[in-house]
Amino acid sequence: MSQQTTIRKLAELVNTPVDKLLEQLTEAGMKFSGPDQVITSAEKLKLHGFLRRAHGKDEKPAEEAIASGKITLNRSRKQEISVGNGGKAGRAAGTIEVVTRKKITLKPGEGRAQTANEKLDAERTDALRKLEESRARNLAEQRALAEKDRQRAEVVAEQKRVEQEQLERVAAEAAAAAEAALEDAGKTKGHGHGHGHGHGAAHPKPAAPAREADKAAVAAKGKPQVQRGSHVMVAGVEDDDRTERFAGQLHLSASDRARRSSNTRGKGKPAGGSKRASDQSRTGTGFNKPTAPVVREVAIGDAITVADLAQKLAMKGGDVVKALFKMGVMATITQSIDHDTAVLITEELGHKAVAAGANDAESELLAHAEEVQGEKQQRPPVVTIMGHVDHGKTSLLDYIRRTKVATGEAGGITQHIGAYHVETPKGVISFLDTPGHAAFTQMRQRGAKLTDIVVLVVAADDGVMPQTAEAIQHAKAAKVPLIVAINKIDKSDADPSRVKSDLLTYEVVAEEFGGDIQMVELSAKTGQGVDDLLDAILLQSEVLDLQAVFEGRATGVVIESALDKGRGPVATVLVQQGQLSKGDYLVCGIQYGRVRALFDENGTQVQVAGPSIPVQILGLSGVPEAGDDFVVVADERLAKDVAQQRDTKRRELRLVASAGNRMEDILAQMGEGSSQQLALNLVVKADVHGTMQALREALTGLSNDQIKINVIGSGVGGITESDAQLAATSKAAVIGFNVRADASARKVIDNNGIDLRYFSIIYDVIDQVKQIASGVLGKEVREEIIGTASVQQVFRHSKFGSIAGSVVVEGVIRKGKPIRVLRDDTVIFSGELDSLRRFQENVDEVRNGTECGIGVKGYDQVKPGDKIECFERIEVQRTL
Repeated sequence: MSQQTTIRKLAELVNTPVDKLLEQLTEAGMKFSGPDQVITSAEKLKLHGFLRRAHGKDEKPAEEAIASGKITLNRSRKQEISVGNGGKAGRAAGTIEVVTRKKITLKPGEGRAQTANEKLDAERTDALRKLEESRARNLAEQRALAEKDRQRAEVVAEQKRVEQEQLERVAAEAAAAAEAALEDAGKTKGHGHGHGHGHGAAHPKPAAPAREADKAAVAAKGKPQVQRGSHVMVAGVEDDDRTERFAGQLHLSASDRARRSSNTRGKGKPAGGSKRASDQSRTGTGFNKPTAPVVREVAIGDAITVADLAQKLAMKGGDVVKALFKMGVMATITQSIDHDTAVLITEELGHKAVAAGANDAESELLAHAEEVQGEKQQRPPVVTIMGHVDHGKTSLLDYIRRTKVATGEAGGITQHIGAYHVETPKGVISFLDTPGHAAFTQMRQRGAKLTDIVVLVVAADDGVMPQTAEAIQHAKAAKVPLIVAINKIDKSDADPSRVKSDLLTYEVVAEEFGGDIQMVELSAKTGQGVDDLLDAILLQSEVLDLQAVFEGRATGVVIESALDKGRGPVATVLVQQGQLSKGDYLVCGIQYGRVRALFDENGTQVQVAGPSIPVQILGLSGVPEAGDDFVVVADERLAKDVAQQRDTKRRELRLVASAGNRMEDILAQMGEGSSQQLALNLVVKADVHGTMQALREALTGLSNDQIKINVIGSGVGGITESDAQLAATSKAAVIGFNVRADASARKVIDNNGIDLRYFSIIYDVIDQVKQIASGVLGKEVREEIIGTASVQQVFRHSKFGSIAGSVVVEGVIRKGKPIRVLRDDTVIFSGELDSLRRFQENVDEVRNGTECGIGVKGYDQVKPGDKIECFERIEVQRTL
């Protein structure tokens, strides 16, 4: 028995809304009470005929088509094409449905054989067409080569003709000179006959002038052979003795020939000139005292060493150092000075300073980027979630992504910039989740600069807080449109109207108050109002008309970066133009490399990333700084040159900043005497670059009149032996934020008694350093590691999930204590023990060297080689 078709199934087959299909059936004269009723084949044919008549087509019975001996097949194919965020009502935003219809009429006897023959004929025709095109291309190339050979032969023939004419002209001049010499000889002979003293008188022989004329003609004919290939350039040079002497030196001017030919061949010395003057005129090495000061143009870049500046000024290095000392700048000859100081000293010494030209590699990179242009298309919006700490930013993003991120964050607060792209039913949207803590000001500012729309999350029960006001300032400074999401409206003490009133103080006026800011009330816990927020985001993106070039080389910006011990430098980037593909060469700040792999926010490897899509890339030469731009280039050479030039320039500027001490600063330091500040030196290591930067700035900002906090070293990744040596040399404390020290570093730390502290929440770092700096004594909460276990093998249990078969390598593992999971000395999860077993028995603790099974609560991604760290928090009274 065949399956019956309901109206709902028919609507899905023809891709028509159920309500619309019911209306069409009613208009066709058929009454149906609901979408779950069965529709028969006769009713389908009746509806089909009604729709054909409604579109102005005649209804043709099926029997008539069969009787005509022909069969007509109507084929249709549906496709969905992504075009950005536009779309019609009722369809997913960002897609267009394309239906391709094709009608085929077959006569009896025609079938698959005929279709196969047509296909073979089409392939044969295409092959013949391609063969003809290839022959035409070969013929065109042969004609072009023949034309080039003909032009080259014409040029060679023209050169030979010019040489021949020159030779004939020189030979004619030589013959005329010989005839003139013979005539002079004949006149001399006749004169001798007329005035002789007898037949036996002596007279010149006629053969001698003839022989001299022949020699002159031979010499004249020989001249062009010396100047072969260059005679055209000296065609107008007079044929005198000086030209004959320097016939092969065509680069000399007439004055040079005159200078070199003077006082030679025994022609005598110039009258009234001394031997010294004669030698200077002949050699051209005489020194004449300048009548005016020599002013030189000196090209100066962003920084220049004193030695290089002295060389460009043609002065001694000591003189330039003296001049700098008189201006109040104390610098040695090997130190660098900045551009402004170099310009001042150059003008003080009477020369002119000009700005140095741009680097060749940078210019080539700029031209390289400009030549990649294409057609712009609609792109997904980039949305940044901002607001005060614990107002529900990550929870809102969790609900949209259907994941659990906030539970994995230490202390429940976000400490990095998280980047995700979400394919919602409303369209594709890329989200950036920024931290809300006060220490992450630069990270929020960087998020506002990267984004198209800022979603400001404000808790309805808490109102406007300091980081809320700061986020508004960042959005206004970046000139980014703002959407306010009033969160936690499901709470009993929620008051959205108070939030809207408080925002008026910061010139954020809701639409209902006559402003232009969209405000959406929602709950990230229950999901109420989240769809309204997505609609508001897509509406704002349509107003902005966001476009980007989807083809060509990619450009973008680094959102976050970190050093992974197993994978190397890892950078999270946001593509802004073009397509970033695996295998591309790119330059990113002072780093360069080739993209070895691309990963999305879920850790899945992808091949291509387009505009507004955040991805993680592997393959860079080092860890780039957050906020650096990246550009895809054609080859590795250009990327390496640009990165090296940028690194050199940055190093020079850093030397300038530390080297140019002025006399006033030194005297001020000398005048302080014994009233020097106490200094607290710190070495800070963190898991990602943005957190390290925020920690460094937050800690240095805690300095006061009594104590100065210096971060003498900072970096990304685990604490290494070099970090420990730096701390031992400078008597500094080491702070590890979500990172750990390796074995060699721990040995140095233990031998030197260095204060090493681990943290996972930025509150604890700032609070402890603030209390010490302020001189407030109180109880200190420390985390003491009591044991470490190494995971040997992972087992799957139906009740407890993943069980890590481990060996305790240090201390003791106690049940009920908090734990952390480490991978490559970096914290990847913080939680608590779910179970602790020794063989089949539950135990309270397992000591060093003992095997055990550990169940981690809420985490099943433990792998062999990981370390499980058990710790406890203790309170210690501070003492001076």
